[in-house]
Amino acid sequence: MYLFEAIENFLRHCEVGKNQSSKTLENYGHYLNRFMQFLEENEYVPEKMKLDEVTRELVENYQLYLNRLKDDDPDKRHSGGSKSGLSKKTQGYHLIALRAFLKYLVKIDEKSLAPEKIELPKIGERHVEFLTREEVEMLFQAVDIARKSGPRDRAILEMLYSTGLRVSELAHLNRSDINLERREFMVRGKGNKPRLVFLSARAVNHIKHYLHTRNDNFEPLFVSLSRGKSDHDITAGESKRLSTVSVQEIVRRHGRLAGIVKPVTPHKLRHSFATELLHNGADIRSVQEMLGHSSITTTQVYTHVTNPHLKEIHEKYLK
Repeated sequence: MYLFEAIENFLRHCEVGKNQSSKTLENYGHYLNRFMQFLEENEYVPEKMKLDEVTRELVENYQLYLNRLKDDDPDKRHSGGSKSGLSKKTQGYHLIALRAFLKYLVKIDEKSLAPEKIELPKIGERHVEFLTREEVEMLFQAVDIARKSGPRDRAILEMLYSTGLRVSELAHLNRSDINLERREFMVRGKGNKPRLVFLSARAVNHIKHYLHTRNDNFEPLFVSLSRGKSDHDITAGESKRLSTVSVQEIVRRHGRLAGIVKPVTPHKLRHSFATELLHNGADIRSVQEMLGHSSITTTQVYTHVTNPHLKEIHEKYLK
């Protein structure tokens, strides 16, 4: 089997065999295409390249290539890359995709470079930005409920903070998905994994108020208020569903109206949800489950900003 065919087979395996999300497939395809672009620029032909020609030396040259990509590279512009090339984080994504491909080759007994031979670039410790409880309240109060979009926008903000949902998870919700009486519902997150999500009483009240203002039969929970097809034409529902970009803009706009200096995003509300839980004594395993993190190490990043024990030590011994 040649390299190009093997990559095509790997992407099909990810889609069918592993049932990975369309975004994961898109990213793997992009990063592996970049690897083939590197090969072609170095006079390799992926369609005729044997798998055992992927050597450690070749991968090291690929890492150097990634680090030297020019300023006009689209990945670099959107990932905070330095002037010398892609950011270390984006370089890591490219190598993670290549390593996943090599793991697939091991699984199907094809001889190639061992995946563990690929070393990922060291990245500085992740810094989590979140809103304080006071800033969250400022954000909520910035919504003008008297406006036509007010009840919807307040429900969106309350729901994001109350549940810790990812913006894509919120945008895909339907009315029938949520149980307002039990104040809980199931959502499918990354990897199509289901998890139970809980709503605060205040969030439920604002969602109910928002739904009461609607006079349509559309299934999506959050919809655009722009005029289009009849509100009674249920076939128009999907076209009215708010996109993730629209939700992001709603959150950003109210952050500006609230006078919050730092950028306000749906993901920052997710960080705020986790931080508030840990600050008030929730155990990290429970927070991991509520966020839908597959690894506890992903959740542990929040402990650096919410460790009450460190504050107690500081107050006790610093006079």
